Amino acid sequence: MAWNEPGGNNQDPWGGRKKNDGPPDLDEALKKFQDKINGLFGGKSGNSSGGGGSASLSPAVLGVGLLIALLAYLLFGIYQLDEKEQAVVLRLGKFHSIVGPGLHWNPKFIDRVYIVNTTEERSHLARGFMITEDISIVELPVTVQYNISNIQSFVLNVRDPENSLKQATESALRHVVGSTKLDPVLSEGRQQIAFEVEERLQDYLNAYGAGIQIVNVNVQQGAPPIEVKAAFDDVVKAKEDRERLINESERYANAVVPEAEGRAARIREEANGYREKVIAQAEGEAERFTQLLAEYSKAPEVTRERLYIDAIESVMSNSSKVMVDVEGGNNMLFLPLDKIVNQTGVASGSSGDNLSQDVVREIQQRVSDELRRNQINNGRRGVR
Repeated sequence: MAWNEPGGNNQDPWGGRKKNDGPPDLDEALKKFQDKINGLFGGKSGNSSGGGGSASLSPAVLGVGLLIALLAYLLFGIYQLDEKEQAVVLRLGKFHSIVGPGLHWNPKFIDRVYIVNTTEERSHLARGFMITEDISIVELPVTVQYNISNIQSFVLNVRDPENSLKQATESALRHVVGSTKLDPVLSEGRQQIAFEVEERLQDYLNAYGAGIQIVNVNVQQGAPPIEVKAAFDDVVKAKEDRERLINESERYANAVVPEAEGRAARIREEANGYREKVIAQAEGEAERFTQLLAEYSKAPEVTRERLYIDAIESVMSNSSKVMVDVEGGNNMLFLPLDKIVNQTGVASGSSGDNLSQDVVREIQQRVSDELRRNQINNGRRGVR
């Protein structure tokens, strides 16, 4: 039955005190609990009827407590690293080792472990207003991608590596932009700026010993301050118009210059051809005259007659009408060569080109006969 039920003698579980004896004694309850523990581990029970002095703990209890504390110490020192992580171990504040992925243990309060993700590619965005070489203000955002190349240097050499990276990025960017004009910063020169910033930033981090490797620097599109954006847009538009006009003029020049050069080359070729023709004709005439002179020396009369006939033939072939003035006569002889040629051509049924030589010879013969008759008539008049 329960200790407080009727017939239970009103005894409580704290040592058989009666209900009327007052509240239980805490020291006595602790002593009884200690006696039970000692009985479980083979210890001797204390005197329950003794005074209220506290009993000392037995070696068995101390051993159990130490064992529990040791197990807790060992369990709390266990940690695990995944494939992306490495850890720097400091023992008593001094570098001890670098551990890789897996299950590890370190003694608490003796070793300190700094776990870092070494394979993750990190990024940092820097932006701000900067002054270019031609004293123009521009806002240029830059993204820096980096990873950790040396975990020991990253953890131990610099107190705050990422803050150092931020400051070094701003310093390198301002140095490069400050030595570059505005146009390259906003247009085609961004790739060169990114290359120079990456090189200078890596030099800074190597000097710090930060253990950071720069992977890529990406310079984004820059922009002027909002306060001067309208004026800046006008300048950009004017530059675009200038480039457009230059391109149009170059396109026109590329179309006109080759044509002019072609005409000039054609004129030069024609002039050279004309020169060669004139020279050849002159040389031919000179050679013909030399040969004619040799023939004239051999037979002057025949040669003169031949030259005269050739000259008359040349003149007659280019003239349609001939006026002949007879020496000593009063009348002038008119010869309509065009009509004579037409009549002769119709009578013979041949073409004008084939009859030209024959017609000329016939005309020459008629002219000669007419001249002889005039001379004979003039001679007869003189005799009378």
